[in-house]
Amino acid sequence: MSTSNTMTTAPAPAWWRTPHMWLVVGAPLVGVAASLTAAFFAVNGADPVLNKADYQRDFKAAHELQGQARIDALAKLQPAHQARNNAASPVIPAE
Repeated sequence: MSTSNTMTTAPAPAWWRTPHMWLVVGAPLVGVAASLTAAFFAVNGADPVLNKADYQRDFKAAHELQGQARIDALAKLQPAHQARNNAASPVIPAE
């Protein structure tokens, strides 16, 4: 007696139709795309390098001014961290 005991199995779905596979492939691809976007903005939005000689020239010229013009000129030459921290009440540090 010959009995055929073959079971028919459904074919496996393609990998792109499996939701778990999109987590495995998609999450790293999103990370790569985000890092490339961040690198693009970092390179294209870089602050210019300041010339020390120009800064010293402007600093010396600002000290030759008097009154409010001197205060305004020195306020423009403050480092970013001082200008940001003193935005509400700018104080020019004494030398």
